Amino acid sequence: MNTTHQQKKLDEKDLLYYRDRFDVPLTDQQVKNVEYYKPSDSSPEIKYLKACRLKLGGNLPERSSFATPIKISSEDVFKAMKETTGKKEMSTTMVLVRMLTSLLRDKNVAPRLVPIIPDEARTFGMEGFFQKIGIYAHEGQKYEPVDSEQLSSYREDIKGQVLEEGITEAGAMSSWIAAGTSYTNHDLEMIPIYLFYSMFGFQRTGDFAWAAGDNQTRGFLIGATAGRNHPCRRRTTTW
Repeated sequence: MNTTHQQKKLDEKDLLYYRDRFDVPLTDQQVKNVEYYKPSDSSPEIKYLKACRLKLGGNLPERSSFATPIKISSEDVFKAMKETTGKKEMSTTMVLVRMLTSLLRDKNVAPRLVPIIPDEARTFGMEGFFQKIGIYAHEGQKYEPVDSEQLSSYREDIKGQVLEEGITEAGAMSSWIAAGTSYTNHDLEMIPIYLFYSMFGFQRTGDFAWAAGDNQTRGFLIGATAGRNHPCRRRTTTW
């Protein structure tokens, strides 16, 4: 019978053997008292450990609520949104897409934007982003899209910026949390924007939204369409 699994601690004899085997500078009495040994700060071991930790970004755990403000190059980026459209009506989703398009022209803000779509970007009129900043794919584009002859065809790229994750609200929300906590985890301020169907809301991601609050996630959760113009979605909800 193997009794090793029942053994909870080393006895005095084993501790002394361990001390001698690994040349730990402790006296017999210190071993009997089960005292810890810590090398001095000037020892090669401690110097090595601290150097490795420094390369990894410093001591952990560490959490900072400080974030460097991201400044836009000019207020003109919002000029079109401040002007009246006259008699022409415009949906809030359309205004949002126009605002994002303007922000993507700003050299300070554009690299920090993370548009996250847990479904289909075309539903929100965001297909113009495909060619401009691309859809992120870690292996790049591996297929020819069915709309390849169109101006706004799907374009996947390892440097893509749009996270279009299909019907994966949980994954999309996790991406939002990762980008929204980048300011404290990686000292890099990002602006994640999660766009979802308002009719579905948070019943699939409510716990994630709560976790995001606990993690002090910073970003935007935007209900972009109510689903009235999407009969398939309406039927799905009715069922």
